[in-house]
Amino acid sequence: MMDRVLFTKGHGTGNDFVILPDPDGALDLTPALVAALCDRHRGIGADGVLRVVRSAKHPDGAGFAGDAEWFMDYWNADGSIAEMCGNGVRVYSRYLLSQGLATAGPEGLPVATRAGVVLAVPGELTIAVRMTTPRVYAASTATVGPLTIPGLAVDCGNPHLVTALPDGVDLASLDLHLAPGYDRAVFPEGVNVEFTTSGAPVEDADLHVHMRVYERGSAETLSCGSGALAVGAVALRDAGRETGVVAVDVPGGRLTVTADDRGRWWLAGPAVLLATGEVDAAALS
Repeated sequence: MMDRVLFTKGHGTGNDFVILPDPDGALDLTPALVAALCDRHRGIGADGVLRVVRSAKHPDGAGFAGDAEWFMDYWNADGSIAEMCGNGVRVYSRYLLSQGLATAGPEGLPVATRAGVVLAVPGELTIAVRMTTPRVYAASTATVGPLTIPGLAVDCGNPHLVTALPDGVDLASLDLHLAPGYDRAVFPEGVNVEFTTSGAPVEDADLHVHMRVYERGSAETLSCGSGALAVGAVALRDAGRETGVVAVDVPGGRLTVTADDRGRWWLAGPAVLLATGEVDAAALS
């Protein structure tokens, strides 16, 4: 393990990350180190770690090296590995651009993830990412306290369960200190569970949804980008629409999901870099 580890702290709508520059894959990144870095009392504190590594230098990214120079090696706060993180890839892209490690071409900046290559299109304050197409594929349920709520399974490159709260149940009333129950036969690798209520009409969106999320490996977070994508897909499906814009309000702010008339799915929102520094890795143990 390296004694001193350089890092940048960033977030997207409050979903926060420790970003580790490791272009050649030299860092001995372990589940224990990731969990220690993400510890909010004894570490830096975050919902996950984003390792910035060249695709060719990481075994999970090597197959994408011809399409994207950089691979987002994403780890959950508990030290487990995840396939995709929608907020993470936007923050990751902001980091690459801010450090001069990459530039966005006419179609955007390609970034390799375990769920495939996505394209990031930077704006002044926001970054939009062309995501993998979400797939609604099964009915299931989530259990929170005495409530068992029907929902839909959605594959966004990682697994999601989108549930709509019944009338009379307030989103803020849910106790998400513990993981919701779910059907492990449907989600053998675990699942991110989204709880939603419909929102009043807002400008520049066709639909409006409020969301809270419990993420596998990170517990409740202020935001989940791929979760917003899943919620947007279900909202458009329920409305009988193949295209449209869905505003998804999360505790950390607002994300926008767009299904365009070319069959592409976009996730947009702020991507903020807060601070840089170095941490004594030995002190984390």
